[in-house]
Amino acid sequence: MSRMDRYKNLHDESETVNNKKSFSPRKERQQKEPVESAAEEQLSAPQTKQRKKATFFHTSNSPEKEKKPKQKKSRKKHKGLRILGLLILLVFLFSGGMFAYGKYSAEHDTSLPKEELETFNGVTSADKSNNILLLGSDSRGGETGRADTIMVIQLDGSGKKPKMISFMRDTFVTIPGVGDNKINAAYAFGGADLVRQTLLDNFGIDCKYYAKVDFQSFEKVIDSLFPNGVQIDAEKDMSSHLEVPIKKGPQKMNGLTLLQYTRFRMDEEGDFGRVRRQQQAMSAIFSQMKNPLTLINLPLASGKAIGYTSTNIPTTFLLKNSFSVLKGAGGIDRLSVPVENSWSYGNSDYAGSILVVDKEQNKQAIQTFLAN
Repeated sequence: MSRMDRYKNLHDESETVNNKKSFSPRKERQQKEPVESAAEEQLSAPQTKQRKKATFFHTSNSPEKEKKPKQKKSRKKHKGLRILGLLILLVFLFSGGMFAYGKYSAEHDTSLPKEELETFNGVTSADKSNNILLLGSDSRGGETGRADTIMVIQLDGSGKKPKMISFMRDTFVTIPGVGDNKINAAYAFGGADLVRQTLLDNFGIDCKYYAKVDFQSFEKVIDSLFPNGVQIDAEKDMSSHLEVPIKKGPQKMNGLTLLQYTRFRMDEEGDFGRVRRQQQAMSAIFSQMKNPLTLINLPLASGKAIGYTSTNIPTTFLLKNSFSVLKGAGGIDRLSVPVENSWSYGNSDYAGSILVVDKEQNKQAIQTFLAN
């Protein structure tokens, strides 16, 4: 081998070695790119997941963003409740003030004799109801007379409507401590509490409270409650023994006219017709309670009514059962005692014309009526 060839071979081997040792940026880049790409994928994977999570929460309304409208709604709700509570408080205070003023003005009305509170030992009935004994007295000249009207009103019973029971004044009963007489004589002998005892002993009905009005008080009470009169459909023309003649047909009656209408008995029906008209008048009074003007005037008028009446009914009882009174605007359930086919006419040498009644039959009828 010539010297030239030997140098050539050495040169070629040197280039090969140099090529292996030399740095090639392009080649290095190509080799590193797959590695860097894999590393970037690993590093970006959590970030991608986080972005996906963030996107998910963004599209599904995050709790933080939901809290803001809820807080606004909550604030609006609380503000509305505060305003409502304030309005209720103002109405309550206004009503209470008007009631107190009406009661005070009636109690200090010098045109009428002051009503004295009577002793009344009423109890709650076995069915937990607190019945009210309503008496219309025909007292004259300051003397205690007989009861012209005897009713029992039930506001807090199990029924859906208020209930009213009327007792005919000529019903012959046994008055405790007195003896047999007309039921209306019980008031003359012992006041409201003796009437309560008489009803309990003869018919098994007890009363917790009482309310007694005389003729003049009745007029004042009606005129206070209904300044424009009570709408009622008069059954017939009436004029005999009346201060104010009454024509048949629908009309508005003031206190005096309504009193005459409910007391009239100078016809063939006698006490039966009168009791029916008394119940008609009570139904008309209840029905007019739904009139908005009556409701606005009710606190003042109720105060006057209580002030003109001898009663032990607490104001809290009236407030508690005010909704029941308003329900009476749709009608009240009524019963007259004695019930049909349970009585006959009779005469007493000291009591005059009387109604002889089957007490047990009427007692049962009362219990059934109050239970339904």
